[in-house]
Amino acid sequence: RLTQPMIKQGGEWKAVDWQTALEYVANGLRQIKADHGASAIGVLASPHSTVEELALAGALVRGLGSENIDSRLRHADFANLAPAGAARWLGTPIASLSTLQRALVIGSNLRKDHPLFAQRIRQAIRKGGAQVFALNAQAQDWAMPLAGTIVADSARWVAALANIAAAVAAEQGVQSPVAGQVTDEARAVARSLLSGEGKAVLLGNAAAHHEKASSLLALANWIGQQTGASVGYLSEAANTVGAQLVRAVPGAGGLNATEMLSGGLKAAILLNNEPAHDSAAGAAGLASAGMVVTLSPFKANLDISDVLLPISPFTETSGTFVNAEGRLQSFNAVVPPLGETRPGWKVLRVLGNLLGLAGFDADSSQAVLAAALPGVAAGAFVDAARLSNADTVTGPAGADLNPATTEPCVAAIYELDSLVRRATSLQLTSDARAARAAAQGARA
Repeated sequence: RLTQPMIKQGGEWKAVDWQTALEYVANGLRQIKADHGASAIGVLASPHSTVEELALAGALVRGLGSENIDSRLRHADFANLAPAGAARWLGTPIASLSTLQRALVIGSNLRKDHPLFAQRIRQAIRKGGAQVFALNAQAQDWAMPLAGTIVADSARWVAALANIAAAVAAEQGVQSPVAGQVTDEARAVARSLLSGEGKAVLLGNAAAHHEKASSLLALANWIGQQTGASVGYLSEAANTVGAQLVRAVPGAGGLNATEMLSGGLKAAILLNNEPAHDSAAGAAGLASAGMVVTLSPFKANLDISDVLLPISPFTETSGTFVNAEGRLQSFNAVVPPLGETRPGWKVLRVLGNLLGLAGFDADSSQAVLAAALPGVAAGAFVDAARLSNADTVTGPAGADLNPATTEPCVAAIYELDSLVRRATSLQLTSDARAARAAAQGARA
């Protein structure tokens, strides 16, 4: 754990007090803005951060005049963004997963990536005889009987989904939006989705992070419209939806995560993430930054950071997540902060004050939440108008059927964030050992 602020001096880490650390950061940001402009400053934020932390991180960077903030660290297709002010979401209430009759899951190791959702879908199969199909790069054991699995290299998932769309069109007697082959596998999926009630097309982490995520969504939406199935994202993190709602994504002219991590910044603020593990682009591009500030509960990013600010994990702070169905989930601290650790929202508030920015006068996390998501109480749902999986890039006819050139960046169950990566008990599991072996094999 990181228990006190630290500054790197002469290549060595020195513990300092909070005032010294925050003034160092504020002065550094002012200088970099003066020398290189506000566009040289950016925030890379984990979607595991709270609504309050993300809202203030966005207010900080925008207050400085930059639109460089992103929480989509593992994405490859940054054009696949919900309409302004909205968020991608599950597309259906979580409870409805237990009563599904038909489902197509795309790009997800459901049992490991989303075990609670998997349990609900397992119930739908066992109690209701649901037919569930998967489209994945390899067959996986989800501890439930599947109606079928289409195994296709991730590079060709768009083409595989186009085949399903073509099969749906053939069954319906309508024109397919794209050229596809009506294979036996595709026909089985199409006939299943065209029958029964309670249907869903669910896009997993690998589909969300896919190079052609926009094309996958466009085709999924067309299939959903033709079959009566809902379409949605299973969502990678506890606050993936909340991050979008409080605009932890770049605004007009802002850099996305890959652009920031590829050398686009002179000052980088890393909120609850380690780019070497949590991003598609990695951390190498931050070497050209003049100042890198890490806000984390852990001694993270020691090789690339200039300042470490100890912030509380979720157990030591109040905060809020917005779950995959758009429900606010607020919580309180259950133990005191360790050492000199402080809640992340408080650290960002004080930093905003030192920089003389407006809007940093909240005296509680509840006040930050009220400003970030006004009118939404804990346990309530955000306005349905702010939840959208509408295709904003290309219609189904514009889906790119050419093979993708990169593999989706996905994390194994116990590699997903800095907390589980440091949990000894979890790292001793067979899942964690297999993930490490796969990573070592990839590097060899």
